[in-house]
Amino acid sequence: MSLISQNIVSRDRVKIRKEVMDVPSFLEADLVMSTKKRKKDKERQVGMEEEREMKELENVLFGSLYSPVEFGKEDDEKVRDETGNDSALFFVDRTANNELSAYDEDADLSDGSGHDEYTKQKKAVWVDGEEKQTNINIAKVNKLRKLRKEEDETLISGSEYVSRLRAQHVKLNPGTEWACLDSRGQSNCFDDDGSSDEGDGVVVAHGYEDVEAVDDILRTNEDLVLKSSSKLLPGMLEFSRLVDANSEEPSNGPINSVHFHRNAQLLLTAGLDRRLRFFQIDGKRNTKIQSIFLEDCPVRKASFLPDGSQVIIAGRRKFFYSFDLVKAKVDKIGPLVGREEKSFESFEISPDSSTIAFVGNEGYILLVSSKTKELIGTVKMNGTARSLAFTNDGQQLLSSGGDGQVYHWDMRTRTCIHKAVDEGCINSSALCASPNGTMFAAGSDSGIVNIYNRDEFLGGKRKPIKTIENLTTKVDFMNFNNDAQILAICSTMKKNTMKLIHMASFTVFSNWPPPNRTLHYPRCLDFSPSGGFMAVGNAAGKVLLYKLHHYHHG
Repeated sequence: MSLISQNIVSRDRVKIRKEVMDVPSFLEADLVMSTKKRKKDKERQVGMEEEREMKELENVLFGSLYSPVEFGKEDDEKVRDETGNDSALFFVDRTANNELSAYDEDADLSDGSGHDEYTKQKKAVWVDGEEKQTNINIAKVNKLRKLRKEEDETLISGSEYVSRLRAQHVKLNPGTEWACLDSRGQSNCFDDDGSSDEGDGVVVAHGYEDVEAVDDILRTNEDLVLKSSSKLLPGMLEFSRLVDANSEEPSNGPINSVHFHRNAQLLLTAGLDRRLRFFQIDGKRNTKIQSIFLEDCPVRKASFLPDGSQVIIAGRRKFFYSFDLVKAKVDKIGPLVGREEKSFESFEISPDSSTIAFVGNEGYILLVSSKTKELIGTVKMNGTARSLAFTNDGQQLLSSGGDGQVYHWDMRTRTCIHKAVDEGCINSSALCASPNGTMFAAGSDSGIVNIYNRDEFLGGKRKPIKTIENLTTKVDFMNFNNDAQILAICSTMKKNTMKLIHMASFTVFSNWPPPNRTLHYPRCLDFSPSGGFMAVGNAAGKVLLYKLHHYHHG
């Protein structure tokens, strides 16, 4: 057999091969068609899912537009089984039907004519009609069980469900009445059940009656609450240390006097270096304005007249000085006619600036006119006179001294109207009257400070309302602040012996004096007229300046 004959394929074999070659073409067509069909089915399914999601989103945003939303379609037996054992979670909400509703169907749930009028005035802009057809199972969902009014209640309508939700929200978040548009026509915009509020201890504030006054407040940027008129709290005193008042020119000797002018911007300092200095107090630079040198008088005390026109300067001399602020003139007064006093270092000025009272010899108190600088009268104590204090109206003068008694003098008749022993006092060393005229404080050599009610003391009550025992050495100086909420007491014999008393509670401020800063030997103190600044002069020649944060203005 030839080579060609060996390679010839028979017809049967060629036919079979052809049939075999033709079979995959039919299978491939069926495969393509099935793939396209599955793809179309998948696209249709995706489209249906997207359409269903869109409907659900529209239902959430705009209400039940396509199908009512129902909670808990399980059979009633299952619901009963679940709700039968939930007594521990059940409570009756008595206020759910008395809250604000924006729907006409819920108007019958409110009580009171005022609430009915408000409901009629405030109508819903749009109401979903399908809410009536919607049924919600509030017994199925745990967080909705609080909306039930009865224990066996399960299904409620959609509008009732919305009303109870709104009522629950108003109960948990009571509305602010100042946000009401018409505060005159209604007493409470979000009127809850009064009995429920009383039972829960909630007090609902009444609306503002004067809307124009409220509008006037909101039109300004001024402080609505002045701190100076509020009550100072005991315990801790809020203060900060500022630049020393005399930082531009410290004194070369101890500071014996610091005093604020009535405008609260001018402070005078004086001491044994025989210089009188004036500083403009701002808490930052405290610029020095003027300095006056008195060659023959180491200053023991210097003080402004209450009207701010003059400064009285005195020391251990037979004379004293008067400095006129308007004319910038210094006058030397004394010795006084008929008197032999060798020192005028202790004095007080009446609040009306008419009289200057000096401590004299042998219990005498010298009364000098602030205008003429002449002696106009004297009064005499049984013992030696050591300290003086005028009342707030200037009609009476208080004095104390070596006999341990406190005298009350009538300045019009210049007679003693009352005297009584200061309890526990042998030698009185300091005296101070409150600016409001209700109290006065008396200090002694033993460091005891007695605080009295002045009317009760004049009425015969000898017992002090409070005894302060925080000092152990002689009380040299005491001073009330402008609103009599703080009393400062100090002794010059020991370092840091200065205490600030909270007068409402009669307790000492625990953070004064500052633990990390030394006051050295304090010798004098003064508060600014509005109470914002406190200046402390010490034996080192410095005037420490503090800002009291409770008082807004300096």
